[in-house]
Amino acid sequence: MRLAAIAVTAALCVVPIASSAAKTPPKSAAKSDWSRTFSITPDGGFRMGNPKAKLAIVEYGSLTCPHCRHFAQTAVKPLVDQYVRSGKASYEYRSFVLNGIDLAATLVARCRGPAHFFPMAERLYATQPVWVEKVSKLPQDEQDKLQALPQDAMMVAVAKVSGLLPVAAAQGISPAQAEACLKDQGAADGLMKIERAAADLGVRGTPTFYVNGKEVAAHDWATLEPFLEQSGG
Repeated sequence: MRLAAIAVTAALCVVPIASSAAKTPPKSAAKSDWSRTFSITPDGGFRMGNPKAKLAIVEYGSLTCPHCRHFAQTAVKPLVDQYVRSGKASYEYRSFVLNGIDLAATLVARCRGPAHFFPMAERLYATQPVWVEKVSKLPQDEQDKLQALPQDAMMVAVAKVSGLLPVAAAQGISPAQAEACLKDQGAADGLMKIERAAADLGVRGTPTFYVNGKEVAAHDWATLEPFLEQSGG
């Protein structure tokens, strides 16, 4: 897996009820906030929202993809606020790893499970140009040295060179936890399994979106929301 292969293409590149015999129950119970519900899906993705929602949105994304960064920074908030929070939709992120830097970042981001993944991914997207550039602009001889390392050692080295460890620490992932996740071959194999399954579906770039199991020609909020409305969102 080439560390310097940074050029990427998107797909275009239960609420409790108070009980009291002497009191009348409130007319309406507070609504659940489904954006606080997280799970790991059978396909290996991390899902936010009602697992039985009418709309199931899946993004195949890469943490090194600038188009995915744009979606994360401009579309995730309205998606969560308008669809996920109320339970109308679930949002699943399936990591489509594009290169060695991406693998290291994804292993760290997934380190503490789905509830921690989404804020960690948000932070990684916000700082993406900085940590990607630190590795991609290494002199060729330094890149060659990194690529000559065993994969677990290479992942740790990439995380250190790129500055991923301080970003993780700011999100509650200690350096020791991050390094353990970076060396987790089972986790890396799981990400490769997601990538192979995605390729079999025809996913060729990031971000690629599916709504209720069907690929949609969307790459940002302006192009995704119409599909949600058409699907009854």
